[in-house]
Amino acid sequence: MTSIGTGYDLSNSIFSPDGRNFQVEYAVKAVENGGTSIGIRCKDGVVLAVEKIVTSKLLKPGANKRIATVDRHLGVVYSGMLPDGRHFVDRARDEARSWRDNFKTPITTSDLASRMGNYLQAHTLYQSVRPFGITAIVGGFDAQEELPVDGQVGSGPSCGAGGKNPDKKYGGPFLYMIEPSGLYWGYYGAATGKGRQAAKAELEKLDLTGEGITLEEAVKEAARIIYVAHDDSKDKEFELEMSWISGRDGPTKGLHQEVPKALREEAERLAKKSLDDSDDEEEEKKEGDKMEE
Repeated sequence: MTSIGTGYDLSNSIFSPDGRNFQVEYAVKAVENGGTSIGIRCKDGVVLAVEKIVTSKLLKPGANKRIATVDRHLGVVYSGMLPDGRHFVDRARDEARSWRDNFKTPITTSDLASRMGNYLQAHTLYQSVRPFGITAIVGGFDAQEELPVDGQVGSGPSCGAGGKNPDKKYGGPFLYMIEPSGLYWGYYGAATGKGRQAAKAELEKLDLTGEGITLEEAVKEAARIIYVAHDDSKDKEFELEMSWISGRDGPTKGLHQEVPKALREEAERLAKKSLDDSDDEEEEKKEGDKMEE
C-alpha cells in the first residue's frame, strides 16, 4: 500500500502509477470489517443469511434488518456500512420499479445485478462521490412460466412472447455478488464480510452444482456456515437473519420472504449442536496427542 501523502489515495478518480484505485481498496476494507453475509443457490431456490452483530444490549431484537426485499421475487443482503447498504437497496428498488414501468414485467436477477453493478462502478469515477462501502449479494427466482404483463387487459397474444424456444427452460434461481468496484459475478454460493474465508471454505464443501441440495437443507447449511464464520468473534453477540426465495410451486410461491421462525430456530439449534460436536472432537484429539507425547 502506498504511504499516506503521496496523493494517489486522496481522490476517487486517480489511478496510482501501478494501476490501482486506493479508494476502492479502502472500501473493500470497510466491507471486510462488517458482519458475514452469505447466499446459497440450490436447485429449487435461493437462501440469504447474515450475521448481524449486536453492538448494544439496548437495541431492539429483530430491528435494523440487513436483508431487504427489492421486488416480490428479489432479495438483497449486504456486508459493510449500513447507510451505504440502505441507499443501495433504495436504488435497486427504483431500478426494479423502472423496469416494470417500461416493460410491464418483473426485472430479472441478472438485469438487476447489471444495473446495480453499473451504479456502483459510476461511484468510482468522479471526485464528487466515493465508492460504496458494501458488498451486496443479490438473490432471486425468475419466473419459469409465462406470466401476464402488468396491467394486461384480455388474454393477450396467443403465441406468447416472441423469440422463445419452446424446448428451452427459462427462469429459475439466480445469485450474484456485487463488489464496491462494480464488479459482479454469478455464483452458486457467495460469502462476504469478516468471516468470508471460513464461509467460503464451508460453501465449497456443499454439492451446489451437481444434484444440488433442497431449499430446506440450504437453510440449515446457511445457519451452520454463519455460526462457523462467527466462531472467530465468539465474544460478540449476534442475531441470525435469513430469507429464502422458491419457485411458484415451492414454500414461498415465488416470493422473497423471511425464513419462518420455527425453521430458523431449528436450523440454529442444529448449527449450535454441530459446532459443539466439532469442539468436542478437537478436545479429544488434543487429549490424544498429549497422551502420545
